[in-house]
Amino acid sequence: MTLKKRIFLLFFLSAFIPFISIFAISYYTIDSIFANKIDDGIRSNLQQVTSSLENSITNLNHVTQQLSYRGTLGKRMDEFLNPSSDIFELIEARDELKNELSVVTFTNPNIGLTLYYFQKEGTTQFGNFPIKDRFSPESLPVLFQTYGIKYYGPHMSMNRFDDQLVLSAMRKVQLSERNDVFIYVESGFRLTQDILGYNQYNGALSHLILDGEGNIVYSEIPEAMKVGENFTSLTVDPAKDGISRGYHWFKEDSSQKWSVVSVISQSQYQQEKNQWLLQILLVALFFLGFTVFLAWLLWKMVYKPLGLFHSEINGMSKNPQTKGSRARTQIPEFDFLLGEFSNMQHQIGDLFKEVQQKEKIRADLEVEKLLYQINPHFLMNTLDTVHWLAVMNGQGEIDKLVQSLNKLLYYNLGKLGQVSTMEEEIDALRQYLILQQIRYDFEFDVRITADEQVLQIAVPRFILQPLVENSLYHGLSDEGFIQIEVTCTSTLNIMIQDNGAGMTEETIHNLLNNREAEQQKVGMGIGLNYVHRMLKAQYGDQAQLVIESELGTGTSILLVLPIKGEDISA
Repeated sequence: MTLKKRIFLLFFLSAFIPFISIFAISYYTIDSIFANKIDDGIRSNLQQVTSSLENSITNLNHVTQQLSYRGTLGKRMDEFLNPSSDIFELIEARDELKNELSVVTFTNPNIGLTLYYFQKEGTTQFGNFPIKDRFSPESLPVLFQTYGIKYYGPHMSMNRFDDQLVLSAMRKVQLSERNDVFIYVESGFRLTQDILGYNQYNGALSHLILDGEGNIVYSEIPEAMKVGENFTSLTVDPAKDGISRGYHWFKEDSSQKWSVVSVISQSQYQQEKNQWLLQILLVALFFLGFTVFLAWLLWKMVYKPLGLFHSEINGMSKNPQTKGSRARTQIPEFDFLLGEFSNMQHQIGDLFKEVQQKEKIRADLEVEKLLYQINPHFLMNTLDTVHWLAVMNGQGEIDKLVQSLNKLLYYNLGKLGQVSTMEEEIDALRQYLILQQIRYDFEFDVRITADEQVLQIAVPRFILQPLVENSLYHGLSDEGFIQIEVTCTSTLNIMIQDNGAGMTEETIHNLLNNREAEQQKVGMGIGLNYVHRMLKAQYGDQAQLVIESELGTGTSILLVLPIKGEDISA
């Protein structure tokens, strides 16, 4: 395990073992507290809903009593229903019935739709609101029935302009002539909806209402518990709270033999506890982040010095002469080690400089030895003497040969350490071609075209001659030609084409990469391998040397050089 992993692991364990221990102890205690709190909240809410529904049913009972017992209203209803009554008595009875109904409904603001229902005819009279197309109390869910009155569980109002949930009651009116007349009364506007929507407990509670036999007459979760099902069949112990079909339920029985059940999904039931757990997790994440931050600070104290040591060692391995860095870690122990390492770097650098100096002196002596073996000035002066002797003796061919050789040697030996230009390179190539034509006594056409702006561009020496020499030594005949084009764009472009015998890919590969083959060549002894190595040394990957050749057709060489000014070594 790395040092970094060890540091982080130690900090993690030191921070989280105490935290997890405290969390485990407190979790069971707080879980019990939350469970009691949630259950008490739901039961309190359930009792409030049950009490409100009981009050609404009691109010319906009082109103139906006022409108159904024999008295003034009963007498007027008898007169209204008596076919032998005078038309004026009928109108008077009807008006008084309407007035009495208006007074009762006005003095009871929690009452909604009120009407008389004539069961035999299936008609209604004296409704205080327009009713829906078909009044059918038989289709309403019966909550319970007692003493000649039926109470209907929450259902959609029969009021044409009201689609709210209501409770309703229907009681038989005591008349002397008929026993099929009933008074129908609904709870007031939004009363039932508000009661069922009351939620003292801040959770997603739903309600079921059961009749006296435990059948569901109203359900707010029909996808899980449908109207008409017997609730007792869904539970093991219907007298207590429990869990059924993914819901927690709490039951409250009323004194009127019906029941209200509050249900809440298990996910909602656990929501508050989950929120508490989320808060604990956030605290845990904070502790984790803080622990990681402390571990990171400690790691930085160690990592920065290690990084400096790595950088210094890496730099020294790449370049032993690199001087030691003056960077400091502000930690005395590490700074002392860095100082010692820096001193070691200086010593190694001095040793490398000493070795390089000795090697340079040895190389200079070798060059000087070669120069002394054949003094360039002595050789050129001697050739100049031969030139004048040829002139005096009328030897034109010898004169031309000696002049070209003299110029070529001067370019080769006399410009040591100096930069050449494209113009001088082209001139040296011409002298080389003159020597070759006289030496081998055959004619070949060499066409050189160069843009004016390329002539003064600095180039390495002897980049044209090896390329042209390659064409001469690979099958160029007397009728052959060599086309040389030098152009300038953003780069210096040199194209050399011939119609010689061509080369194979293997031959091209050997010419570019085999130094032994180059050393065995005739001519100037400077081959394509030299050009290839020189381009790599001078330009790196910025230069391109592309050779394309086909046997029996010829060879094409493209040389692309970056334009770098006069920073080319000779």
